[in-house]
Amino acid sequence: MKVHLQVTGAPRQITTDARELAETGADGLFTFEGPHDVFFPLVVAAGATSLELMTNVAIAGPRSPMHLAHAAYDLQVYSEGRFRLGLGSQIRAHIEKRYGSTWGAPAERTAESVAAVRAIFDAWEGRARLNFRGKYYTHTLLPPTFDPGPNPFGPPPVLMGALGPVMTRKAAEVADGLLVMPFNSERHFTERTLPAVAEGLRRSGRTPDGFPVIAQVMVALGRTEEALTAAMGGVSSLIAFYGSTPAYRPVLEVEGWEQLHFTLNALSKTGGFAEMRALVTEEMVRTIGVAGTPEECAAQIRTRFGAEIEEVCCYFPGYAPNAADVADLVEALHDRED
Repeated sequence: MKVHLQVTGAPRQITTDARELAETGADGLFTFEGPHDVFFPLVVAAGATSLELMTNVAIAGPRSPMHLAHAAYDLQVYSEGRFRLGLGSQIRAHIEKRYGSTWGAPAERTAESVAAVRAIFDAWEGRARLNFRGKYYTHTLLPPTFDPGPNPFGPPPVLMGALGPVMTRKAAEVADGLLVMPFNSERHFTERTLPAVAEGLRRSGRTPDGFPVIAQVMVALGRTEEALTAAMGGVSSLIAFYGSTPAYRPVLEVEGWEQLHFTLNALSKTGGFAEMRALVTEEMVRTIGVAGTPEECAAQIRTRFGAEIEEVCCYFPGYAPNAADVADLVEALHDRED
């Protein structure tokens, strides 16, 4: 199983962090759309390491597909073919109030962004004239001055992040792969994610072969009681944050914890973050995230996702895991006999 680790977006730390993560034996690095830009760190990491690179995810809605295509194409060249463009949506409040953009029909809009980026790539590759006319995006002008020409490493794959059935179906219909959101559980993945993937592939006339389903998981990692307690606290806080958001309620619902969402949501509006964290039990951490030693976490990841995945993105939210423990986790996930 390939293992991808998150590289921080702090500008002055990228080179050091990327190299340290490479030393764990990881296969790739990904960036998250948080307090820093999602593309710039990967430019630095491309020159500092030989690892695979991925945005996980770049928020598609507020960005023009032309901007996304240029950033992805250039990263593909600079990394010599090691880049994948991961696109995703965001909730309405962030799109309208943080990005200052227009929200609506997120699955349809993200899918159209994927299609538009692909159309731009096709034009640059010389396979077709640029003539994309969608509901949200129009791209019909490409003078030679603005055409970079064929990419020597081929255009990068375009992936979609998804959680709910509509977005997941869309990803399986139009994208080159699915990034399963980290707020998940074994039951939700089996009962809701996989059927939506199967339906999306059926609608597009494709088969699972060549369509990677990339798992993502929140990992509470530690070999000592002290380390594990700190790690579970970090994962608990992120679970509380995600659980307060209506878009993530289905995961709590399938596990019988739907009522927790409404409490978390109300507390989030009054700034009751400590109270939110206290409501997340150890059972929830172990059901939505994974927790334990590197070997235990690797076994839990394999059990949760089974034979359906060949790649996993590991998050260590709110705490700094021991580098040796991360290396052991990577090794355990690489070992198919584990």
